[in-house]
Amino acid sequence: MGAVSIPTEALVSVSSVADYVRLGVVVLVLAFLAAAVSRVGGLGYGRAQLTAAARATVQLAVVGTVIAAVLDSWPLTVAFATLMVVVASVTAGRRVSPQGQRAWAAIPVAVGALPVAAALIGSGLVPARPISVVPVTGILVGGAMTATSLAGRRVIEALTGRRGEVEAALALGFLDRDARLLIGRPEAGLALVPGLDQTRTVGLVTLPGAFVGMLLGGATPLEAAAVQLVVLVALLLVAAVATVLTLELVARGRLA
Repeated sequence: MGAVSIPTEALVSVSSVADYVRLGVVVLVLAFLAAAVSRVGGLGYGRAQLTAAARATVQLAVVGTVIAAVLDSWPLTVAFATLMVVVASVTAGRRVSPQGQRAWAAIPVAVGALPVAAALIGSGLVPARPISVVPVTGILVGGAMTATSLAGRRVIEALTGRRGEVEAALALGFLDRDARLLIGRPEAGLALVPGLDQTRTVGLVTLPGAFVGMLLGGATPLEAAAVQLVVLVALLLVAAVATVLTLELVARGRLA
């Protein structure tokens, strides 16, 4: 059987002024439609969706401009990875503890993502080159951020809504941490569900970004599948570590 021919042209062309105008119009329409649906459905996130789209536009424009310099320098690559962790930690901290001790969110984000990224690079599966390190680290940091946000919110909501059960456990002699863990553990586990579903359905429901990016970069389908497999399983570990650490921090009252 002959090799499969994969086109390497860009998914979205931005080679002319007309392309940029078309891109802007499509993004604007999609963002306003998302906000309108949220408002009509009473979800309450219409404005947040518009600001998120605006921020994504600005941030990706900046990244698209400076990424070449970043990928040409190890110090800049390390600085960019550090920025990823900081932004992810702040974002997760705001989600979990809007008015509390947000800085603690950096622990599950960093400890969840960075050792796994280092292990992948050290194993040789991810080449020790900035062009490989930056996207893989970004994917893992994003996974840790999502797990931290989901686990933290779920546990805090459970502890608030089921305060009577926590007090009952305390009355039975449980320590405060153990009483919180008793109620929060099942809720924290739900933060693993998105990653599990993504891994179970990969290739059947979705073709994730790493897979598509490898194909567009000229890799064979098997090479792209191998990279995506490593990323997905790594994300399972990242999410598990971030979730356990978030649960522990909430149970100890550090992140609340």
